[in-house]
Amino acid sequence: MSERLADWTKGEAAVTFQTCGACGHVQYFHRAFCAACGESDPGEQRASGKGTVYATSLVCRAATPETRAHVPYNILLVDCAEGFRMMAHGENDLAIGDTVTASFKPFAGKLVPFFTKET
Repeated sequence: MSERLADWTKGEAAVTFQTCGACGHVQYFHRAFCAACGESDPGEQRASGKGTVYATSLVCRAATPETRAHVPYNILLVDCAEGFRMMAHGENDLAIGDTVTASFKPFAGKLVPFFTKET
């Protein structure tokens, strides 16, 4: 198995995704195999951080004491330019169809992807 690229889950300001060398399937969330064809060890790449808002949900009640200071906050599903969909945080005024760019912000003690509207 190849060495994994560091990303936001490891404290690095980056999003990584995988592409299968056998079938070309693009997937987010690291797996040791391709979810489409089962081929082992798909390759990893860094994402551009560009995408389009697919869904948005404004959270108005803190789930934990650590998130209370962030309320209200927006949780998004973003269709990323590379062909995968991811869940992330974003500006509270984002709407479905908005073109967005990722940055990274601290949230409840962790660095997380945070999308803002492209101008």
